[in-house]
Amino acid sequence: MSKRVLFVCVHNAGRSQMAEAFTNSLAAERGLDVVGSSAGTVGGKALNPVAVQAMSEIGVPMDGQAPKLLTPEMVAESDLIVSMGCGVDAEACPVKFLVAEDWELDDPAGQPIEAVRAVRDAIRERVSALLDEWGGA
Repeated sequence: MSKRVLFVCVHNAGRSQMAEAFTNSLAAERGLDVVGSSAGTVGGKALNPVAVQAMSEIGVPMDGQAPKLLTPEMVAESDLIVSMGCGVDAEACPVKFLVAEDWELDDPAGQPIEAVRAVRDAIRERVSALLDEWGGA
């Protein structure tokens, strides 16, 4: 059975979407049975276009992804829940009600492409480390 990791942030438009795309792409490359998904506590209307651009620059498309609202079923189906950081909206912060690992990443919303690339690269490093850990288990 697949291991499942759920990435959660407030709007599910940038960080958590990038983490979902990296998890699924890198797990496939490594032949790991790991599935990444993402959701938001509030949910956004569309993906952050700068996040989509930053991911496409390195060949990791986010085609078919869209913001999703967090549900109890998503939580129940996950082996690990990772909060992406709650600096934006402490009231909607998922770590208040989820047992989660918090990656404390800056929100790329409204940031220039250079800042979004830095967040993207940090997410790739953390996802890669997680898959290294799970691949050896």
